[in-house]
Amino acid sequence: MTDPQPTNPNVWTHLRAGIAQHAPHIQPGPIDDGPTPDEPGHPEYHRARRAEWALARWHTATPPRYRHADATHPDVQAWANRVAADPTTAGSLLLTGTTGTGKTHQAYGALRHIAAAGPHVYEIRATTAADMYGLLRPKGSARGSEEELKRLCKVPLLVLDDLGSAKASEWTEEVTYRLINERYNACLPTLYTSNLPADSTDRDGNKQGPDLTEALGERIVSRLSQDTAVIPMTGPDRRRLHAA
Repeated sequence: MTDPQPTNPNVWTHLRAGIAQHAPHIQPGPIDDGPTPDEPGHPEYHRARRAEWALARWHTATPPRYRHADATHPDVQAWANRVAADPTTAGSLLLTGTTGTGKTHQAYGALRHIAAAGPHVYEIRATTAADMYGLLRPKGSARGSEEELKRLCKVPLLVLDDLGSAKASEWTEEVTYRLINERYNACLPTLYTSNLPADSTDRDGNKQGPDLTEALGERIVSRLSQDTAVIPMTGPDRRRLHAA
């Protein structure tokens, strides 16, 4: 930004000469002519525009029932903050708990929390395990099962709901392993939810009930255990309470 010029440019010349002669200690102050947060060029301006765009994408990708969702659990918020800051080091997240404890609500809330941070990349996919297996079966998609699996493996941010709920088979185990292994190797964050605990073994080595190790297989849970934080969701069935 240039200094405003008077009608007679000699006025500035005489004024500066007078200051230099009578008050040589006075120096011109700094001029802050940079953009403000509400102007293009300021980092906050561009972050806010990215957030607007990402939140619009979140709204489109979210089922109507969860468009009010918010990540209220502090550990879910912390994970979402890590993803927004650097998805390659954030790791994945597994929300476990019985039916109706708010796992899916928190999952969509986490996606919203990430969008509101204004990340540079916001490409998401949310699906249930049952829908994923249906999509990947022969004739489940016009694109073909391999192409669909590749898209799931490469999307920057994936939510996979109800992991471990499908009937186990060699085929479901292989598909799940390929998905989790590809995303694990690529350091892509994934948010899983499951009605099953990661491991139900007690301190004495006795199984206390079904768990993800039993449902998915040891090699899959081994991949999950290294970079996936587990958050147990507790409480009564919120859907039944709401209905009552």
